[in-house]
Amino acid sequence: MTSKDKSMEDNKPKGIRNVLYLGLVSFFTDFSTEMILGVLPTFIVNNLGVSRAILGAIEGSSELTSYAFRMISGSLSDKFRKRKIFVLIGYGLSTISKPFFAVASSWLDVFIVRSMDRVGKGVRTAPRDALIADSVSESISGKAFGIHRTIDQMGAIVGPLVAYAILQTMDIQAVFLLSLIPGAIAVIILIFFVKEVAIKKLASSTTIFGNIRALLKENKAFVILTIITGIFSLGAFNFSFILLRASESGIDQSFIPIVYAIINLAHTIIGIPAGILADKIGKEKVLLISYVIFAASTILMIVSISDVSYAYILAVIFGLYVGISETVQRAIIPKYVPTEFRGTAYGLYSLVIGVCFFASNITFGFLWDSYNINMAVTYSISLSLAAIIGMIVFIQRYSKVSNNSVI
Repeated sequence: MTSKDKSMEDNKPKGIRNVLYLGLVSFFTDFSTEMILGVLPTFIVNNLGVSRAILGAIEGSSELTSYAFRMISGSLSDKFRKRKIFVLIGYGLSTISKPFFAVASSWLDVFIVRSMDRVGKGVRTAPRDALIADSVSESISGKAFGIHRTIDQMGAIVGPLVAYAILQTMDIQAVFLLSLIPGAIAVIILIFFVKEVAIKKLASSTTIFGNIRALLKENKAFVILTIITGIFSLGAFNFSFILLRASESGIDQSFIPIVYAIINLAHTIIGIPAGILADKIGKEKVLLISYVIFAASTILMIVSISDVSYAYILAVIFGLYVGISETVQRAIIPKYVPTEFRGTAYGLYSLVIGVCFFASNITFGFLWDSYNINMAVTYSISLSLAAIIGMIVFIQRYSKVSNNSVI
């Protein structure tokens, strides 16, 4: 093979194999993370005596930190035309930070460790998603992200189940410490098996703000899609409130990780079907479906909770929403953004979602604490309906738009 032929070979997309290896990295990282997240909300509220509003602030601000770093790392990966190094730094930071939950004695300690973990997630996510998008053609991006999300979420099923098993013989600190093992495996797979993909060099400014200006100027449909997603995120809340609602239904704290595992099981099962369906009928339509399912799960938050089976039904529906949304909202970006701006696009998209999600978690927790669950649900449903209407209009006007410069 000549040097020219080798260069052409190196520039070809790495395909599904790269997606599979990245899926394994995410599997072991989620194994590690979800061991902790399945018990963390009740640990914060019950063991540390923290209010729901502060729980919402911790979750929202840590996620905001994650989303802010996605903007930086995504744009830098475009600038340097390298994705893997940022992915490695992000996974490494998350792996070494999580065991420190074992020595947390206040909500501030939890906030610091949670923020470190989320910085790691923020650094890796936009470059990783861009690397997945660069590895396959846009026509199968839904399938690719569905495969990645499904493998990822298998770890999210195993993690809470392992946490449950640990809690039968050891205390919660052991869960935090043992989370280091699967996290280390993820880093090893990333180093030795995931391959870089060559990307086109930017023709103009490669500063972060220069990339953002060019992205916003040249991709109107992407801007509108981001606004609609931001409106939805202003009303969305994370799994922590589902777990708290389950606890109120009478489920013992030691079984809360099982409820969380059910959320993740539903999330996992729907990932690949959602991605394939999105490739077939349109990613915008499937994203709209996820909004409707979220609205249904939110309404169920105020249904009678006299039977503990209610908590498991709610967990399934919420998990379906998360699985569809997390798959499709990442797969939709390559349709509207060329490859040389994808890191920046994923970062900006994530930043908008993060800011809105931060505000939503605090507001939802505050309304629940200060008024009642009905008030919190009314707030969430109102914004969900606004986003649903916005997405319907977007589908009518922009769903046929396609970026011709994608690989």
